[in-house]
Amino acid sequence: MLTQKPATSKASLKATEKAKTLLPSLPSVRNSLRRATHLSVLVLAASLEAIAAEKSPARPEPPPRSGAAAKAVETIEKSVEAIVEAVRPSVVVVSHAGRDGKEDSVGSGFVVSADGLIATCLHVIGEARPITVRLANGARHDVIEIHAWDRKLDLALIRVEAKDLPALPLGDSETLKQGAAVVAIGNPLGLEYSVVQGVVSARRDFDGIDMIQLAIPIEEGNSGGPLLDRQGRVHGILTLKSAMSANLGFATPVDALKLLLAKPNPVPMTRWLTLSALNPKEWTPVMGARWSRKAGRIEVDGLGNGFGGRALCLSQKPAPKPPYELAVTVKLDNETGAAGLVFASDGDQRHYGFYPSGGNLRLTRFDGPSVFAWTILKEAPSPHYRPGDWNRLRVRVEDDALRCYVNEQLVFESSDREWRGGKVGLAKFRDTRAAFKDFQMGTNLAAAYPAAPADFLSEITAKLNSATAAWNPEIVARLQSHPEASRLLLAERARQLDKQAAEVRELAWAVHRGSIERRLIQLLEQAEEQTDLFEAALLLAKLDNPDLDLAAYQQQLADMAAELKAQLPPQSDDAAKIEALKKYLFFENGFHGSRTGDYYNRANSYMNHVLDDREGIPISLSVLFIELARRIGLERVAGVGLPGHFVVKHAPKHGEEQIIDVFEGGKPLTPSEVREIVTITGRQFTQDYLRAATKREIIIRMLRNLAGIARNSESPRSALGYLDLILALDPSATSERLERAMARMRAGDRTGAKEDLQWLLEKEPPAINLERVRELYRSL
Repeated sequence: MLTQKPATSKASLKATEKAKTLLPSLPSVRNSLRRATHLSVLVLAASLEAIAAEKSPARPEPPPRSGAAAKAVETIEKSVEAIVEAVRPSVVVVSHAGRDGKEDSVGSGFVVSADGLIATCLHVIGEARPITVRLANGARHDVIEIHAWDRKLDLALIRVEAKDLPALPLGDSETLKQGAAVVAIGNPLGLEYSVVQGVVSARRDFDGIDMIQLAIPIEEGNSGGPLLDRQGRVHGILTLKSAMSANLGFATPVDALKLLLAKPNPVPMTRWLTLSALNPKEWTPVMGARWSRKAGRIEVDGLGNGFGGRALCLSQKPAPKPPYELAVTVKLDNETGAAGLVFASDGDQRHYGFYPSGGNLRLTRFDGPSVFAWTILKEAPSPHYRPGDWNRLRVRVEDDALRCYVNEQLVFESSDREWRGGKVGLAKFRDTRAAFKDFQMGTNLAAAYPAAPADFLSEITAKLNSATAAWNPEIVARLQSHPEASRLLLAERARQLDKQAAEVRELAWAVHRGSIERRLIQLLEQAEEQTDLFEAALLLAKLDNPDLDLAAYQQQLADMAAELKAQLPPQSDDAAKIEALKKYLFFENGFHGSRTGDYYNRANSYMNHVLDDREGIPISLSVLFIELARRIGLERVAGVGLPGHFVVKHAPKHGEEQIIDVFEGGKPLTPSEVREIVTITGRQFTQDYLRAATKREIIIRMLRNLAGIARNSESPRSALGYLDLILALDPSATSERLERAMARMRAGDRTGAKEDLQWLLEKEPPAINLERVRELYRSL
């Protein structure tokens, strides 16, 4: 059973049950900046429908209003001119600066409270950038606080140091009906305070989020502006345009913004500027672009200032003398781009580069700022390069040679000796968006790569290989002599290969799940005080995300603990440490409970997403709290599994026990509040509910949450992996044993289903209909 969802009004709940965002959920602002491109597929159907509607015959005019209804509309509705005059002082221009200090992006926003609170879109304010707000009277204010933000809804509340600002009234987005006349104000394409009117064409559910579809043109710069009804009330926040039609846009309902107002997660600007920023002691960006970090990965987007969009990110670690090697694993968002390694850099325009570019691999010597000073030493495609996937690039630098590898296969050798020494790092070109991980320097990095022995690979490849030989013209001609028979034969062969491919994928999944299971058991068999609960919880995320870099997230947690420890005064007692931990997590870094209908998203149970998005459910936030407490020397902090709501308990050796609700920003709970959490579920409260949960019990509860989400999803079979892990950790879990038997039956695994049913018949657990189990067993 999932931990209890926060209480919400009926209207708010209805408005936010669809909280799985249409905007890209790589919990990142950079992804939000690309929302129009990524959403073109999602909005295609709505766009085509709207275009078709424009060409369809006009609907008959509705009958004229009469009597009181007509009089009410005449007295309540305002003209567009009157609305603009009333709301213009409340609409603002929001901009953030690039690394060079110049204005990098412009969007819109509007005042929601007189004390300086302004609503906008998250992608408008950027990430780790100074933000400026310009009011309608020309006054400029620097943003001093990010009051609240939600990546999934692409919303943000920012605060400026100003008083007596004219706030706009917020409407009820549930009352905004299809066909309603609306007005939008913003700064499209930098044209400030532009006004446009249109109608609500539909309410759309895109991938789980409720959006207002508008017959209204939205351009870059409109984002964050208010969508107003004819009474001047805000019903939505403009967020994106259609890629298919100039007169089609979307807005996030204002009811979602009300949730942020009700439950903010404020972060001071000094802290916001460090979120996702590169550590200047480790990396130095050169020639612009937007470089950021996210738990072990370095990500880049935007054009660099160099010719061809070139930009570098140089390591602060000195390169060894030759011979040495450097390596990185890179993934491009589009194979027309280019990004990879640089070495022998003078810190500016001169360096070597080895990188994928336009489907090929390329080794280039850059001798200056323009293309005329570039020398392509080698360029060729490689069968070992995997387009659209992660690829490991490695370069060996010797005094008289350069050797370049992709995925541990040699692709280039060069005797060019023009440059040696200098700095090493990363590069990107054009408008490429790329991610880098596992950057390394050393004398022999091939040995560090987790490659299997050659004889093992040959053996497994031979066993799995069922590939068809390449079709040469002779074979094609022979097949064409009997085309119908050949077509049927080839279709059957394709079906067999599809089946084999599915079986191989299933085998790969079984191997991966087995490795997760073994490591979990190994961790949880240790003494309780030695068990790394954070690593165990991360493994649950890695189950569904095999590429997850565990070490990077473990290092991020270690860095957080070190930062928090450095803030503690010497000889801090437990009470001071608890308060410092709560302040660090909830007030300085903005960690918060999921406040939208996306509460039941698997990401809220993945610790990597909790760190990235600073959002989670009670149990995942509790894991973070417990593990940070352990790392700063705060003892006797444990989880407590109340029914429907997970909390944290601090039981000091001296002093009163404290129950802490981390989902509510570290709020201390009174005994009566704890009792209410239990009794509201229909249970009788006993002290046993306050027992500290073991780390094994915490992991099993997280797995049950994930299994419950999978069970209610469109692919309930995905629950099997979670059920396997639950039973590996707790073989006596009767309900999961029966559920797995049924899941195995649906998946066609009769042997596995019989095994689970046989176990139930032998153990005869209570509360199980054994006669029904026998019937199922006999049916197999």
